[in-house]
Amino acid sequence: MDTESDQQPGRPAKLYTGGERPYDPEDLVMATGADPTPERIQKARQLIEKEGPEVIERYLP
Repeated sequence: MDTESDQQPGRPAKLYTGGERPYDPEDLVMATGADPTPERIQKARQLIEKEGPEVIERYLP
């Protein structure tokens, strides 16, 4: 179970979608169920640039 102390400083305690506020590449990586690594964050950044901000919707219920 995640607690606030488990969260990285400056990161929200819950995941947001583009409909609620702009999201960053780390949010997209976490939405896929993966841990955010520099490589995954870079791939997510490229995917957002290529397909637009609605790309996160395919990974959310």
